[in-house]
Amino acid sequence: MQTTDAGAANLMVVAEALAGIALVKAAVDGIKSTIGTAKDISTIASDIDALFQGSDEVQKKASKKSGVRLGDQFGVDTVAKEIVNQRLAAEALREVAAMCDLRFGHGTWASILAERQKRIQIQREAQAKAIKEAKIKHDEMMEGLKAALIVSGVVAMAIGLFVFFMVSVAGAIGIA
Repeated sequence: MQTTDAGAANLMVVAEALAGIALVKAAVDGIKSTIGTAKDISTIASDIDALFQGSDEVQKKASKKSGVRLGDQFGVDTVAKEIVNQRLAAEALREVAAMCDLRFGHGTWASILAERQKRIQIQREAQAKAIKEAKIKHDEMMEGLKAALIVSGVVAMAIGLFVFFMVSVAGAIGIA
């Protein structure tokens, strides 16, 4: 069976969505199996990370349409899967929120979300700062390169003029 590029792209998008929702389901299953015996939240932290990652993948898949044919983007099957997967991910987040709050006390999930948002914001700021610093460094390097090229040009012109005058003087006095 031969697949077209558009068909392969559509299969890839569907696989990405399935990977996202499968990650959400696996994370919820992991949390359900260990939350009853968990001494603290760190016991289920990796499952919570997987839950957030899977949920983010589902959201990104729903908002990212590049490389997919127009008919595949707006087809009822694709739209229905995206909506159902988004709702399943949201439901899983609510379910885990309730389990965490019941097990570790009211407000635990809100604290987790607040800390996650704070860390995401810090990461974004650090990335923006790194990009800005890289741009400044690049601009400084380009200015230095421009200055070096100008100095090199002036030196080359001076040497050229010196040679020209030497040849002219030599020709004028009959040496050449």
